[in-house]
Amino acid sequence: MTGSAVRVLFENADYLAVDKPEGVVSIAEAGKGGLPELLKDVFPGKLYPVHRLDREASGVIVYAKSADAHRHLNGQFDRREVRKTYLALVHGATGPAHGLINAPIRAYGSGRMGVDVRRGKPSSTEWKVAERLDGATLLRVHPATGRRHQIRVHLFHIGHPIVGDLKYGDRTLQGRYPRLMLHALEIEFALLSGERVTVEAPPSQSFEDVLGGLRKKRP
Repeated sequence: MTGSAVRVLFENADYLAVDKPEGVVSIAEAGKGGLPELLKDVFPGKLYPVHRLDREASGVIVYAKSADAHRHLNGQFDRREVRKTYLALVHGATGPAHGLINAPIRAYGSGRMGVDVRRGKPSSTEWKVAERLDGATLLRVHPATGRRHQIRVHLFHIGHPIVGDLKYGDRTLQGRYPRLMLHALEIEFALLSGERVTVEAPPSQSFEDVLGGLRKKRP
């Protein structure tokens, strides 16, 4: 994959927002590789990561082009002024049409995170049903905090693991799906000018293919 294959969603003098494909790390490892390397044709200078998406997830991600822009956006994340919206396809049918998960999360080792009421860090995730499918539910999810694997852990915690998640859920069942069904749909933040912008990444074809298969099975 080349840089031109990564779709640019928004760009100005301070920020670059792109549509990250699944299977690509969002922060360079050992100073090279990953999505920043693929973006060299788009922006040859240094990109400053402010947030990240899991390798297996897809969707909108924002990089700062300067230290000042990085501090500006990082402050918004710290103050929880950035609003992120994800699409998550989960196993099973959620009873209510919406919910709020407040469950502390901590690292358990081997790359896994989990809920720990006593030792975890406060974590909050809001969700709402977008569509009910055959044996699954498509959710719109808004994480108020930004813990590692937060959405995956919280949905697994309430008994609805994300489809295709090999780390959280029954690996035999999850292995039947081609990808993790988690997609960063939108991010809203303020530019250095104070103007708020919303950047959207429509679901990728691989995401839509899984949804389409389930829609065909629906009675």
